[in-house]
Amino acid sequence: MAKRIARGVFLTEAEVSVESFAAVAGEKEGQGPLGSCFDKVVSDSHFGRETWEQAETQFQIEAVNTALRKAKLVTEDIDLICAGDLINQCIGSAYSVRETEIPFFGLYGACSTMAEGLLIAAVMTDCGIAEHAAAVTSSHFSTAERQFRFPLSYGGQRTPTAQWTCTASGAVILARNSGGIRVAGGCIGKIADLNVTDINNMGSAMAPAAADTIMRYLSATGTCPRDYDHIVTGDLGIVGSRLLLDFLSKQGTDISVQHRDCGAMIFDRDSQDTHCGGSGCGCGASVLCGHFLPMLERGEARNILFAATGALMSPMSLQQGESIPSVAHLVHLRKE
Repeated sequence: MAKRIARGVFLTEAEVSVESFAAVAGEKEGQGPLGSCFDKVVSDSHFGRETWEQAETQFQIEAVNTALRKAKLVTEDIDLICAGDLINQCIGSAYSVRETEIPFFGLYGACSTMAEGLLIAAVMTDCGIAEHAAAVTSSHFSTAERQFRFPLSYGGQRTPTAQWTCTASGAVILARNSGGIRVAGGCIGKIADLNVTDINNMGSAMAPAAADTIMRYLSATGTCPRDYDHIVTGDLGIVGSRLLLDFLSKQGTDISVQHRDCGAMIFDRDSQDTHCGGSGCGCGASVLCGHFLPMLERGEARNILFAATGALMSPMSLQQGESIPSVAHLVHLRKE
């Protein structure tokens, strides 16, 4: 059973391991620095479907099916799946799972959803409820722009702090006692809110949540940054990453050597005109599954903290002038 070591922080006691993983990305993401890492790059933004929302569902289906094939499993082998996206009521995830008959946790953690899903799947596997559990998330540039900002045909000017929502999906299948990459522990995030109201400055809104979660896990486990090969954040982008390092530095913790940010990594900032980098549920998920998990699998890294961050606003809250509450969930991945 998972062991509580502090409020919201736990270690797993059973061998909860990564059985397989897969990453599917869109054309722009495939043209970026990590393009060769993805299992599949899809050039058609509609993925053969009629709408962008349907395309996002198809991205999830492809990611899960690819992970299943790599593990030589079928849907009947999966005891539960944790899935989420950015579309209202997480319909992308609900529609991707509806034909499978897999017991379903629908999650909304914004860009933190992959870490949230992995935490729930790991605990369910650790306590014996699931032999195999899956976590999957997705995002799509066009569905997010349509929902949170402006119609694509509007052609609005993007601000320097804006990030580019990734068209991508990542899926992970966890199992008991399979060895390899182990989920060693986790930290459940707390809401942080610095009263940021600018939808185009999400990195600033999310940075304090990431700092809090990372500090809580380091403190509870009695570890320090140099104990890890990488401390990975999901989607802070350029501005948010700088703020994270500043917040932690003021608390006497320097993670500048270990820190990597999925949003800053997935695009070439200069040649691809993405301003502060990538964002969206699919950003951290696809970089985790396409880059960091293979790195652990090859033995190029042995200890990674994956702290995905989410800006928990909605179109309604933004229209009402509310600030952007944020959260960061952390998963400790270790190569056995």
